[in-house]
Amino acid sequence: MKKIALVNQRYGIEVNGGSEYYTRLIAERLADDSENFEVDVITTKALEYTTWADYYKFDREIINNVNVLRFSVLKERASDFNEYNGKYLKSLQENNPDISHEEIWFEKQGPYCPDAIEYIKQNKDKYDVFIFVTYLYYLSVKGLPEVAEKSIFIPTAHEEPFIHFKTFEKIFRMPKAYIFLTDEEKQLVQNLFNCNNIISDVMGTGVEVPSISNKDEFRKKFSIYDDYIIYVGRIDEGKNCPMLFKYFVEYKKRNPQSNIKLVLMGKKVCDIPKHKDIISLGFVSEEDKFSGISGAKCLILPSKFESLSISVLEAMKLSIPVIVNGECEVLKGHCIKSNAGLYYMNYFEFEGIIDYIFSHNDEYSIMCKNAEKYIAENYEWNVIMKKFRDIIEKVCLMNGKDNIKI
Repeated sequence: MKKIALVNQRYGIEVNGGSEYYTRLIAERLADDSENFEVDVITTKALEYTTWADYYKFDREIINNVNVLRFSVLKERASDFNEYNGKYLKSLQENNPDISHEEIWFEKQGPYCPDAIEYIKQNKDKYDVFIFVTYLYYLSVKGLPEVAEKSIFIPTAHEEPFIHFKTFEKIFRMPKAYIFLTDEEKQLVQNLFNCNNIISDVMGTGVEVPSISNKDEFRKKFSIYDDYIIYVGRIDEGKNCPMLFKYFVEYKKRNPQSNIKLVLMGKKVCDIPKHKDIISLGFVSEEDKFSGISGAKCLILPSKFESLSISVLEAMKLSIPVIVNGECEVLKGHCIKSNAGLYYMNYFEFEGIIDYIFSHNDEYSIMCKNAEKYIAENYEWNVIMKKFRDIIEKVCLMNGKDNIKI
């Protein structure tokens, strides 16, 4: 049996975040394979990334058969982080990177959790493999170098200013193996860091949705009776939600006859305009989430920066086409490879897509079928977990351990 540690900045049923949810899905499926794996998660006690304040009380707990080890964040997110971040990103544009300034950046951004790093250092020999999920945060930046020779890195990387920090030139060459969520992510990382010699695989995530969803009950519960498009995820500037609101409000001004609604699901982190056709439901149950997606005409994701997007994949699993921001290569790639989505680069393309979706029923029906087919061919759990076991086996073999049953 192999002892596996997954490392992520937040972990829990209540946590709202893509990489965090992905980590939980992988941890639970590895733990289900109890004949081969014993699984710990190393994380913080934080719930909110905006503060990193301790939320969870216990140092250890079991969540769905996964042993979760939690450590306190010693300093909450710095109040001057945004100011410091802006100044440093400006220096990057001037081609003046400075590792000492990046050290301060990582500490200010957080989660500043040196106790978790000390645990990794002191318990290095207890684990056969460490799996670090997400490149950007303190736990990966400080933790991965301590156990590089037995590490698997899942960077969830995309093109953004932070990926060009000088710190990452060293860290991205350290892991024993990579797991990439998409072909686009693999190409980006290998081109930036010349790490083609490190073993890797592209495997994404499996997608599961309820076999039955009740879209009629959903409409009744939330009093939504018109056609709608839906956004699922954190409602914040980082996901480009203000631009979505701007485009949607403009669409309604230019098309006053339209009764289309924009339904939002997720924690509010930025302002939502008061508009009769924008309906914000807040954080909802899994049942309501899937029922809401299944009743939508499309799922929309305006984000410029995504490494996979589970919400897009869940929508496609439910045969719901997607509308995405074409500036994000990963989301654009999903649309092109699946023929189940459309992407926009500006307002007028956004408007054209909305009009097309609601006026071309035959083409829309084909997109719905293509969406489900794309998931069946690329994102089934049995295929994903076979690849996971294979890459763990390879890392163990390189470290002289080889008794996983494949």
